[in-house]
Amino acid sequence: MNTQRFAGKVMVVTGAAQGIGRAVALRAAAEGAKVVFVDRADFVHEVAAEAEGADTAAFMADLETYEGAASALAFAAQRFGGIDILINGVGGAIRMRPYAEFEPAQIDAEVRRSLMPTLYGCHAVLPHLLERGGGTIVNISSNATRGIRRVPYSAAKGGINALTQSLAMEYAEQHIRVVAIATGGTEAPARRIPRNAAGDTEQEKQWMSEAVEQVTQSTFFKRYGNIDEQVGPILFLASDEASYITGSVLPVAGGDTG
Repeated sequence: MNTQRFAGKVMVVTGAAQGIGRAVALRAAAEGAKVVFVDRADFVHEVAAEAEGADTAAFMADLETYEGAASALAFAAQRFGGIDILINGVGGAIRMRPYAEFEPAQIDAEVRRSLMPTLYGCHAVLPHLLERGGGTIVNISSNATRGIRRVPYSAAKGGINALTQSLAMEYAEQHIRVVAIATGGTEAPARRIPRNAAGDTEQEKQWMSEAVEQVTQSTFFKRYGNIDEQVGPILFLASDEASYITGSVLPVAGGDTG
């Protein structure tokens, strides 16, 4: 394995303050990338500083707005002279409940959280990749396009899959690869910022346990994955080792293809 496979590359990772995004950004920095850690959490600066000896920067932005996505990518291009790779890592179900129990505002919030940052990020990065003469976008999707208790989130991730395939077809002639990874249930450290700031009711906790059971039993291994099992495939798709892969959505979910 080439441990410096991203040497000379500029990578932007969104959702880089915690979870999978944090691990991707730190691993990429260790493998030679110049990395911009983007998140709306202020501790994203602390996380970027963990990459000792690497050339990193941090930028706070709300990626649920187009202005946030555009400003983050403009910062990265100015800071490092261009962009080669974008990892769209923002997303995650806010609530778990049967679809009939979702309120309209909650449906909107799920789509805004798990689709719009990727949709905006892909659009905002294109001028920078075109100026560079090509590049790579890796979208973090999910195998939860089939699952219970999170229909709006599932719909958002289905949108990411469609975006990946259509954008890849449209920009292949400009040497831009667009790929996605469909992550399965993943064990991760406790979030410093919870997915649902309002907290879960006892009923919501029950609904979540039902979703967790479904996710676990749908895998061949009958277990959740871990963060390293997601980071490896993400960075493979981002690297030149995957130069003939575009428009693909790679399931990394223990055999559950969603």
